[in-house]
Amino acid sequence: MAKNLVIVESPAKAKTIEGYLGSDFVVKSSYGHVRDLAKKGTAIDVENNFKPNYEVSPDKKAIVAELKKLAKEAEVVWLATDEDREGEAISWHLYETLNLEKKETKRITFNEITKAAILKAIDKPRQINQELVNAQQARRVLDRLVGFELSPVLWKKIKPSLSAGRVQSVAVRLIVEREKEILAHSSESFFKIQGLFAKGKEKIKADVSKQMGTASEVKEFLEACNKTDFEVLDVQMKPATKVPSSPFTTSTLQQEASLKLGFSVSRTMSVAQRLYEAGRITYMRTDSVNLSQTAIDGAAAEIKRAYGAEYSKPTKYLTKNANAQEAHEAIRPTEFDVHSITSSESDEVRLYDLIWKRSIASQMSHAKLERTTIKIGSAKLSEVFTAKGEVIKFDGFLKVYLESSLDEDEENETTEGLLPAVTVGENLMKDVIRATERFSRAAPRYVEASLVKKLEELGIGRPSTYAPTISTIQKRGYVEKKEREGEERAYRVLVLEGSKIAEETKTEITGKEKNKLSPTDIGIVVTDFLVEHFDRIMDYHFTAKVEEEFDEIAKGMIEWTQMIREFYTPFHQNVEHTLETSERASGERDLGVHPISGKKVIVRIGRFGPIAQVGDEKADGEKPQFASLRGEQSITTITLEEVLELFKLPRTLGEYEGLTVKANIGRFGPYVQHGKSFISIKEDDPMDISLERAEELILQKRADDLAKIIKLFPENEDFQLLNGRWGPYLKIGKDNFKLPKDIVVEDLTLEQCIEISENQPVGRKKAPSKTAAAKTKVVAAKKPAAKKPAAKKATATKKPAIKKPAVKKVAKKE
Repeated sequence: MAKNLVIVESPAKAKTIEGYLGSDFVVKSSYGHVRDLAKKGTAIDVENNFKPNYEVSPDKKAIVAELKKLAKEAEVVWLATDEDREGEAISWHLYETLNLEKKETKRITFNEITKAAILKAIDKPRQINQELVNAQQARRVLDRLVGFELSPVLWKKIKPSLSAGRVQSVAVRLIVEREKEILAHSSESFFKIQGLFAKGKEKIKADVSKQMGTASEVKEFLEACNKTDFEVLDVQMKPATKVPSSPFTTSTLQQEASLKLGFSVSRTMSVAQRLYEAGRITYMRTDSVNLSQTAIDGAAAEIKRAYGAEYSKPTKYLTKNANAQEAHEAIRPTEFDVHSITSSESDEVRLYDLIWKRSIASQMSHAKLERTTIKIGSAKLSEVFTAKGEVIKFDGFLKVYLESSLDEDEENETTEGLLPAVTVGENLMKDVIRATERFSRAAPRYVEASLVKKLEELGIGRPSTYAPTISTIQKRGYVEKKEREGEERAYRVLVLEGSKIAEETKTEITGKEKNKLSPTDIGIVVTDFLVEHFDRIMDYHFTAKVEEEFDEIAKGMIEWTQMIREFYTPFHQNVEHTLETSERASGERDLGVHPISGKKVIVRIGRFGPIAQVGDEKADGEKPQFASLRGEQSITTITLEEVLELFKLPRTLGEYEGLTVKANIGRFGPYVQHGKSFISIKEDDPMDISLERAEELILQKRADDLAKIIKLFPENEDFQLLNGRWGPYLKIGKDNFKLPKDIVVEDLTLEQCIEISENQPVGRKKAPSKTAAAKTKVVAAKKPAAKKPAAKKATATKKPAIKKPAVKKVAKKE
């Protein structure tokens, strides 16, 4: 057996590292964390100095057993997990779980997975940094306490199954507040004026800097332009430089990958993780822009070789964030002479290309430009036209890379290229002057990249938390990516050409959006409730201050349990006060009265989502009518007229096969009902779907259901073996059960299906319902021969119950 056991957190990383070490080393993966806070309860003993109760997750028990065996046989155990706080915590959990205090254990870290970096780390091992571990523990414990105590408040005061989190709720608040700004914005029109002037055959485009508010003001200006001759009032030519951007941090990589490649934040991190584990790039969770001297020298050598010495400008970048985690480097290629990589994954090729270009450009010379500004006008005019041109004299870093901008309102008024040579006092011919009506805009909705940028600006979260936070708020249904088709808008254009002024009205589509983050109705209601009752938790500056305290724990400046205590005491009191005194929140909005019945019409959050309601049982003495809102509708913007349309549902379309066919909207969206069968409508509108189209959907659903069936059991129709999204599964009534691997599904008997349902793997979320259990008992009773072995098997699988005391003992030791 190998003398040295190296443990990392991912199998891909293990495979790369194993290739660099000799036969004396075996490299194994822990597949991430091997243990975490116990799932039941808070798992935190508040009365005992916030002592966490950790447990090995069921799916990691086999891995832990294997690692324990290997560790026992090895002479030295090397903990080689990632170099950030999360990686340090994984190493600490491995140390505790594998009982490594009895072994020679060494902690090694590296910024890149190359042979030189691995061997250097082996030469300079260290101990586990408990301060980094405590910073991660503090974050984990604090987030569990907040989630565990806040979520029940939301269940009681709004609706069941909601959740809240210390960082996620603040991120949702940013999106909610932006949405409210957009809804409150009143657009104002103005006119932008542009002129086209001629010097012989050469043309000059120039703009009036002042925005004119009315068409009459524009006409007056155009009439004055019609009566004057234009001349060059001023010419300025100035040298300028463009400076390259610093190398990527986690957040700038996420932003640029979104703008240039169209990647989501989580997609960027997933691809970067694979590149890191393959030894292509340095560690991808960092808020540092620093490059090592080795990297700077490597970049300089490659720039001189590929582009020439005049393109090289070695630069040391300083991280502005004083709390940048540990001494990480920026994200860069491990080898600068590898301009591109070959991979079966195009995402990896594209992201590597982006990282290489940004990194190499950061070490290249500044671009040298010449900027020309020409002022055009007349003494008779109140406004001046300005033309701007830009010529690149030396491209420098622009030969490789140009940074994108997240600013949607940023307009480039500089004309690319050379302007004609003109002199002050020279006359120019007026070709055409055009005034176009434009409209003021609210701040744009966030995309994932701009939300990351905002979170970083506010000091909320750290490189490791941006992607999980943005994924979580979407998975929880608080935020969604809505595709908006936009709406048609008219705008006016006034044109002076020759000596005539013409006016015309044109149309354009405005408000078209894709991949923008919008709050859902429940996201708005939950945010408003939390801001009202937990203003401290929802405060941006307070959230940033907590992050700073985690940084201080990592530096050993404060004790982690003291920080938790100072946070938790007022927070817990706030929770108890809110539970006792606050009213229920539903986001109720009064739309007026029903035109026929005269009953009150409102919209609000119901048990299953946004609903419209006509009538009030207390006021009218009658049960109200309810209708679900459609997917594209919101309780914040829906009108009375739109609500009244909803109450025209369900629509009876006619009969098919002797059964009534209806179209309606339910908790899961629009559907067609045919007897007891419900068919989701994806592309059709329930308000106008025809009977013929409904029949097509009914037949298609039947065909799809038949294709799912693997095997049925005539002796009990409730048992079905079906094909699902994740492979074959067992269905009993309404309950689904996972099938064991390496079995021939078609050969399963009814008795074996009963056995499978009673012996589901430990950790499965869903236990058999009483109905399913009853059905299996009935079948078992009918077949005495199958009963005995099934009972034995069921008894034999009650291992978790026997193991529980052992787990508790381990928890006490921890």
